Amino acid sequence: MKAASRSDLYRKLPSVDDLLRDAAIASLIAREGHTAVADAARAVLAQWRGEISAGHLDSADIDLALSGLAGAVEHQLRRALTYSLRTVINATGVILHTNLGRAPLADSAVGHIRETATGYSNLEFDTSTGERGKRDVHVDRLFQKLLNNEFVGEGARTTQANVSSIVVNNNAAAVLLALNTLAEGGEVIVSRGELVEIGGSFRIPDVMSKSGAILREIGTTNRTRITDYEGAIHENTRLLLRVHRSNFQISGFTEQPSLEELVSLSRKRGIPLMEDLGSGALFDLRSVGIGGEPGVIDSLHAGVDVITYSGDKLLGGPQAGILSGRPHLIARMRSNSLFRALRVDKLTYAAMEATLLAYVKRDHDTIPALRLMRLSKEEIGARAEAVTQKVRLPRLSLEVIDGESVIGGGAAPSAVLPTRLLAVTCEGSSADELAARLRASDPPIIARVEESRVLLDLRTVFAEQDESIAVALNRLGRE
Repeated sequence: MKAASRSDLYRKLPSVDDLLRDAAIASLIAREGHTAVADAARAVLAQWRGEISAGHLDSADIDLALSGLAGAVEHQLRRALTYSLRTVINATGVILHTNLGRAPLADSAVGHIRETATGYSNLEFDTSTGERGKRDVHVDRLFQKLLNNEFVGEGARTTQANVSSIVVNNNAAAVLLALNTLAEGGEVIVSRGELVEIGGSFRIPDVMSKSGAILREIGTTNRTRITDYEGAIHENTRLLLRVHRSNFQISGFTEQPSLEELVSLSRKRGIPLMEDLGSGALFDLRSVGIGGEPGVIDSLHAGVDVITYSGDKLLGGPQAGILSGRPHLIARMRSNSLFRALRVDKLTYAAMEATLLAYVKRDHDTIPALRLMRLSKEEIGARAEAVTQKVRLPRLSLEVIDGESVIGGGAAPSAVLPTRLLAVTCEGSSADELAARLRASDPPIIARVEESRVLLDLRTVFAEQDESIAVALNRLGRE
């Protein structure tokens, strides 16, 4: 029997109009609307035409596909009408996983977002005077409590804020705004060993170029001295910049001026000192066994004039870039027209306000990222053992082993947290295949693959998600 030509195969496909008159399709139209169903039908027919063109379908394949045409349209419709952005289970052990949305928000932050989003708010309205207000007052008051001496308990109590803060949409924007405000047209001195690139090709030299400031590199990749800074200062110097190496370390034959040396030079020469902390912790990381990561309060107490840091990393809040520092410098940034272009909306302010209130109350465990850091190896191991007891399939092999979690998000790159890992292998499937099947679960489960095993770290899995992991593993073991 002669094989059907491509033209014959194309003619087997119905037109969209004919398809929409089908009784099964008509019921979909009644439920979901004509436009959405017509779009889904066009997508299905276009896919089949593409497969015919590629030689992947013959006449028998087309007949089989046409027998399930209504189901194919309904499946396409479900795909088109569901969210693309969805919840996943993070079993990687990376707490601030950039690809998975970094810091999860606290319940109080989500609640405050809901209250603010579903009605009107006093975002830029002063209820006491009945006049227009400033949106940044909602978080600046809390930053003042957290960053000024009167709250942290060092030095005398103050009656007037000595630190102000503003918020923009991410830390790259914060760096851009600070450089443009303080150094446009002038030089910014920075060590070659701090010209970092982080994820998404964010490079300090590129941001500096966009800001209108001029980069003045000093020192070498591994060694920069305070005398290098002193020697580079001249009449066009506008700013001294220190950049935290948030996602790498330089070890061995190295040298770097202390923050105290830079502050002293800044004061002596009357040139502001700015520090890009990147992550920016407001709590003592040493309490969870992580040392060497500078905190915002440490830098402010050392005398840094302006600090930039992220909201969705070690702070544990929403995506944002925060600038904290001397009020007169922050005021200059607030009045920069670029600030309006980079400012955040009411939902970010709501989430940030709730997150900062948790810090003020010292209620750190309500902030998920901080709570996950504080979990003990024993707690995680007990949960992993409980999951193994719920998976009883001969094809699956589960073992609880020692391992390490990391902070992620460019924070504390060399620091690790001891954990217990659930190591999984499946008879007849490679580790990569098993990881792919876990990603196809609902919700998707994201794991690590090492040494031909899938590794699940429950440090970054919320306790209420443990059951979903057990269900997914049992299902995969039966497939």
